[in-house]
Amino acid sequence: MDKPVWQFSDDRGQVATASGVPTRVTAYIQAGATLWDHGVGPGAVFGSFHDGASPDRAKAGGLPLDRLRYLGAGAALDLDVLLQGTPDLVVAVSYGGGQVYGLAPETAKHLEEHVPVVVIDIGHSRSLAEIRDRFTDLARALGGDRHHEDAARLLDAAQRRLRTVTTATRAYADTDPPAEPRVLALSPAGTGQVHVARPGAWPELRALAEHGVHLVEPPAGTGANWTTLTWEEAAALPAEIVLSDVRVNATPVEQLRADPHWRTIEDRARVLPWNPETPCSARAHARFFALVADAIDSRTAR
Repeated sequence: MDKPVWQFSDDRGQVATASGVPTRVTAYIQAGATLWDHGVGPGAVFGSFHDGASPDRAKAGGLPLDRLRYLGAGAALDLDVLLQGTPDLVVAVSYGGGQVYGLAPETAKHLEEHVPVVVIDIGHSRSLAEIRDRFTDLARALGGDRHHEDAARLLDAAQRRLRTVTTATRAYADTDPPAEPRVLALSPAGTGQVHVARPGAWPELRALAEHGVHLVEPPAGTGANWTTLTWEEAAALPAEIVLSDVRVNATPVEQLRADPHWRTIEDRARVLPWNPETPCSARAHARFFALVADAIDSRTAR
C-alpha cells in the first residue's frame, strides 16, 4: 500500500507534496516564528538580504534560537546551506508576484528540485486576517494549532479594546490639540534620513485603520512602501504616537538622540517598538493591537 501523501497548495498556486506530514521544516525566520506560535517547531530558519550572520531577534518572535539552526542570510544562502539537516519542507514568504523573499531567484528555483517549498504571500494585496488565515491553514496541515481557540480569544479581545479606545478618542476630536492621537510608522535609516511607511502598503497598518486608528500619510514620493525623508521633514509630520522599526537593519533609537529633530519627535510623541515582520499569528497580532491600544488610551487620558 502506498504511503499517504501530504499536500498543500501555496499562494503561487503550486502544490507541495510529501510522502507524509513534514517534520523537518526549514523556514524564513518570520514564517518560522509564525509556525512556532501555532505549535509547529521548525528545525532551521534563514534571514533576508537585510539580515546578517546572526538571527534578527526582532523577527524571531518566540523561537528558541538556542535550540535551532540559523542558516544565515543573503549571499550566504546557497543551495547546500539550505539543504543542511535534510529538510522535508521549506516555508518561505513572498511580497507578491510569487518571488521568494530572502533567496536569490536561481537558488529558489533549484531548491524546489530537491525539497517541497510552500510560499505564503504576505504582501499589500492581502489583509492581515487573510495572511493570518493562510498560516493557520498551513500550521494545521503540519499538525499544529492545538490552542487556536485561546489565541483567537486573545485577538478578539485586543481588537475590541482597540475599537473601544479609538471610538472614545473620536468623541473629543474637536479639542485643541486633538484628543485623537495620530500614529506615524517609520524605519530609522541613520542620522540623515528616515523611511516613513505608507499605511496602505502594510497589512498591519491597514488593520489599525480599520479599527479606527488615525494613521499619518507621508508626502508623495517614489517608494511603494516607504517615503524617504530627512529627519527635519519627518519631525514636521503631526503625530502623537510613533511606531519605530526595531529590526536589525534599522538604526536603534539610542543612536538617534544626538539629532535635534529626532529629539523633537521623541519629546512630542510616545515611541513604540514596531516590527514590520512580526509573526503572522493571532497571538502576535493581539500583542500588536494591545500595544497600540495602550498607547492611544494613555495619550487620551492626559
